Parts: sequence; structure tokens; C-alpha cells
Amino acid sequence: MHDILVLYYSQQGSTLALAQVLAHGIHSVPGVQARVRTVPKVATVTTVAAPPVPESGAPYVELKDLGECIGLALGSPTRFGNMAASMKYFLDGTSGLWMEGALAGKPAAVFTSTASMHGGQESTLLSMMLPLLHHGMLIVGLPYTEAALTATVTGGTPYGASHVAGANGSAQISEDERKLAFALGKRLASTALKLLDERKGITS
Repeated sequence: MHDILVLYYSQQGSTLALAQVLAHGIHSVPGVQARVRTVPKVATVTTVAAPPVPESGAPYVELKDLGECIGLALGSPTRFGNMAASMKYFLDGTSGLWMEGALAGKPAAVFTSTASMHGGQESTLLSMMLPLLHHGMLIVGLPYTEAALTATVTGGTPYGASHVAGANGSAQISEDERKLAFALGKRLASTALKLLDERKGITS
């Protein structure tokens, strides 16, 4: 059984909800399972250190999770059209993996949640791709052969899955958002297996 890392940061639960749907898409592919992880919150002034294990939800990610998994789904809420500082802080600490080329050739997908329809979903997804491209990862998006991508009036982009959570974060994931997040997880897992077989063929 091979693992796909679903790594997210979520403050109000919307990005987590999207991560869970994406994980279901990963689990729909035989031979692959989702390894769900999160990152701790960061602050400009630290008064109390975060506990080493979260009180609830997914465990905190470790660098070895990235190395052990055959693919990555990266999710963050939008912060002024960019990923949240907590996710950026973690990614900034992955230079050791970059020097080893540990992620090169592995597939990756991105997902996000915003408060409003035009709150920077696409720019956030694109910004999240940049460090992954520097790592040599292969970006998996959503093709327009997914009917929900044309039909959606909420979230969903060709760059990755997305969700419009509303100003207070209470909006539930729409049916089209759900279909697209599931499809992205399934596509990522299928691609990861194909690339893994290809890499095995090259090294054998």
C-alpha cells in the first residue's frame, strides 16, 4: 500500500473539509491510501510553544512524511491571495529534501478555501505550486473533462480544488466542489502509481 500525503492548514475547518473529500478520492484508487497531516500555527510573537501533538485532528507533518509518500496534495486557506504563513513556514524548512532531490518526479496537487468567490483562490493555488516546482514535482490539475468544472457556481478551478466558505466560514462544500475535490484526489493517486511504475522501470 502506497501513501499520498494530504497536507493542509485549516483555521475554521473549511480547508480540512476539502482535504477529507480529496482523501476519499485518493482512497478510491486501489493500492493507495491518504496520509493526512497538518502544520502548527505560527505567530509573530511566541508566548507558549504548540504541543508536539495536536489536541485533535490530524498529526503534525514531519519531513519524513514527504519523503515516504509517492505524491502530495497541499492545501491552505487564502491569505491575501497567497497561502497561509503556517504552510509557507513549513515549506521554507524543506531545503534538505530539495538538496537530496527527494520530491523530484513525484506528482502534487493543490487546494484552497476562501471566504468569497473572488477572494484569491486561483492566485493562492498558483503560489502554492511555486515551491513544489522548485522541488521538481509534477503538478496535477483538473481538466475540463470534469463536467463539474464548467457547471460550478461556487469553487473549483483547473489549477486545483477550491471551496467558497463564506464570510464566517460556515458554508458547506457544494456538490460541484465535492465532485472536483474527489476527482483531484483520484487523479493524483492514479498519476502517482503510474509515475512510480515508470521510475521502477527506469531503475530496474
